Amino acid sequence: MIEDFFKYQAQTSPYPLALEVAYAKGSYIYDTSGNPYLDFVAGVSACTLGHQPKRVNDAIKKQLDTYSHVMVYGEYAQHPATELCKLLAENLPYPLTKTYLVNSGTEAIEGALKLARRITGRSQLISCHNAYHGNTMGSMSVMGFEERKQVFRPLIPDVDFITFNNEADLEKITTKTAGILLETIQGGAGFIEPHNDFLKKVRQRCDEVGAIMILDEIQPGFGRTGKLFGFQNYDVIPDVVVMGKGMGGGMPVGAFTASEKMMDLLSHDPKLGHITTFGGHPVIAAACLATLQEVIETNLMAEALEKEQLFRSLLVHPLIKEIRGRGLMLAAMTESADVTNEVILRCHKRGLILFWLLFEGCAIRITPPLTLSNEEIEKGCGIVIEVLNEIEKELQK
Repeated sequence: MIEDFFKYQAQTSPYPLALEVAYAKGSYIYDTSGNPYLDFVAGVSACTLGHQPKRVNDAIKKQLDTYSHVMVYGEYAQHPATELCKLLAENLPYPLTKTYLVNSGTEAIEGALKLARRITGRSQLISCHNAYHGNTMGSMSVMGFEERKQVFRPLIPDVDFITFNNEADLEKITTKTAGILLETIQGGAGFIEPHNDFLKKVRQRCDEVGAIMILDEIQPGFGRTGKLFGFQNYDVIPDVVVMGKGMGGGMPVGAFTASEKMMDLLSHDPKLGHITTFGGHPVIAAACLATLQEVIETNLMAEALEKEQLFRSLLVHPLIKEIRGRGLMLAAMTESADVTNEVILRCHKRGLILFWLLFEGCAIRITPPLTLSNEEIEKGCGIVIEVLNEIEKELQK
């Protein structure tokens, strides 16, 4: 399989981990030799309920036996998608009541950016340095990392950037601004939380100039930070919230939600303002509905904060400078990218899956399933400390 993997499947980096997957269950992934790997990454924050969650699988199987794709998005009323959007509205603050279902987080970002321009009639978009919102052309245009963008230019015009948590930069949001797009917690930059009521100050500035505030919840969303959505930790309500990743319990999906008045603008002048064939796919929507129900009907959100504290208490080592993030969206920061690389690669050989962040080389990604047990946390952190001890001894020679 490895030979065919490299020969026929396009790669995203020169050196993929190339684990040969046989099956996965709970918090573990198993290779074709039967070796277990404790998963502290959850498909990069996507497998909210772990691998093969029964409630999600049952919902998928039931829907498969009922009907699959029947019509392009938005034409037919389909029970899984309708119930999903209704349950989201019931668990989001007013006026976030109407949801557009798409196929991925980056597609949801594209729709949100179009919506901001449609609402305001303006063109300027503002994002943050070191921001990541996806990899399609519009999403890449608001990526705040030039090294990843340069060879694909020209991108969409009239985009400016501010620094996350820099209040002075908010003056860049003006009456020419259609929308400002922020990650609630900056992901690729190193799991940086907003400080000093930064998001509330962005909200105030948007209200002053009539700009649309868009929050990217693709990583923090669906219970990972102890709330259903990360912005609920910071006493702010955006105009548009974008979601994806953990929304589908391991299935591919994205969505953006706004007020009914705003979202209805995509249906006229011009009509078909945003369209997708497979958005709201009934099998995917059934998986999303089951995932959302499980998250809000159990103690997983509260437990995410308890598990955060367990991680913080166990990952204490001279080579770990700090642990950033909230809930089960954590980044252990080492003293160098070389140390981080060694930790991730050596832990992988010992049966623990960790991963990198996009732009911050010193960060070790820890985004496990919300269903991870305390015993599994202790086991995985023990492996990390064991590896760090080895590296520390080598550095002292």
